[in-house]
Amino acid sequence: LNCLTSSEDEMTTYINGNNIRAGYVIKYNNELCRVLSSEHRTPGNKRAFMQVKLRRLKDGIQTEVKFRADEQVERAALEQAEMEYLYNDGNDYYFMNISTYEQIHLDQTILGDNILFLSSNIVIKVDFYDENPVGIQIPNTVELEVIETEPGLKTATASSVNKPAKLETGLIV
Repeated sequence: LNCLTSSEDEMTTYINGNNIRAGYVIKYNNELCRVLSSEHRTPGNKRAFMQVKLRRLKDGIQTEVKFRADEQVERAALEQAEMEYLYNDGNDYYFMNISTYEQIHLDQTILGDNILFLSSNIVIKVDFYDENPVGIQIPNTVELEVIETEPGLKTATASSVNKPAKLETGLIV
């Protein structure tokens, strides 16, 4: 990692194109973008590059970009706070900081598909950039209750037949 100081006495971190990983938040075209996936490619006798899928945090638009190995990319410095999910009211989801008890609400566009894994009182990490929430990180495992499944077949005792199950958050697995 190469660190350079900007004019506002704020640390700006630059990484090489080869070091971009899924989950990072970078600045691309002066917009904050979350890296959804990154793949290193070396096509034949040409130079290697990273094929990266980005999602803009502002509006959720996805794009694919190629970064050269020697290209410098600005990685956004995010602050994290542990917060407890309280409830939702339409498209607004309410969270409470577990250390300061301050409450915030996040729009459904910031949360994305993560809303399908939010259950009451789950503790998550909220990412902040310039004191504005930009995304969340849910735990690796969550406990959700199955509320509906189809009945099993009488004759299917010897085989492992999978059937869809609807969870309490509306997720179907």
